[in-house]
Amino acid sequence: MPSTLAMPVALVTGSGRNIGREIALGLAATGVAVAVNVRSSVEEGQAVVDEIVTSGGQALLCVADVTDQAKVAAMIERIGAHWGRLDILVNNAAIRKEAPLEQISAADWRAALAVILDGAFFCTQAALPLLRQSASGAVINIGGMTSHTGAPERAHVVTAKAGLGGLTRALAHDLSPDGITVNCVAPGMVNTQRQDASASASPLHHAKRHPLLGRRGSAAEVAASVVWLAGPAARFITGQTLHVNGGTYLAA
Repeated sequence: MPSTLAMPVALVTGSGRNIGREIALGLAATGVAVAVNVRSSVEEGQAVVDEIVTSGGQALLCVADVTDQAKVAAMIERIGAHWGRLDILVNNAAIRKEAPLEQISAADWRAALAVILDGAFFCTQAALPLLRQSASGAVINIGGMTSHTGAPERAHVVTAKAGLGGLTRALAHDLSPDGITVNCVAPGMVNTQRQDASASASPLHHAKRHPLLGRRGSAAEVAASVVWLAGPAARFITGQTLHVNGGTYLAA
């Protein structure tokens, strides 16, 4: 049954750990109800839900593969049935395994584009009816610094993230008549826990680049930018990419 929930509702894909987790927690801390999406890491996702609920917020675990259009549609339908609304969509799910160009298989190539780019497209398209009902609809895509600078052994990931920047600008045009803002946050070198199945433990470009501020960023600092873009102070911002990298982009 749809609720009469007054608080905004957000969906954060890939939010079981790292930046996605901090985005979910950050939004919840501002009074947003959060749908926590994971593909297979159910225990991690449930831990995020439990943390939000324990802190007095509202959260819902949504297990779905964002590369599967039917499962995405079912996830959005479940959110609508549970809360009756969806105001914020954060397309964060990604895989970032590095490999030399000659070792990137067709399957590796498609997997990166499927999770990062297809996933953002499927989620945004499925969420559109609910976002259009919101007075403050916002889509925020999580890009990456290397989609602007390039990086070794990341042809598939850099391409997918660069496509996400293009999708951001295209959707800003398409969704502006509905008052929906669409922006991209591009993190730089951030301290995260990387799992071999989805990301290389030590990205090669991390050894060659150094933030001007003399340290790597935290997932919480990236999340703070997302929370701001999703909030009332950023309603006149759309089609933009916000770089969160401590000046690494300038020093590259």
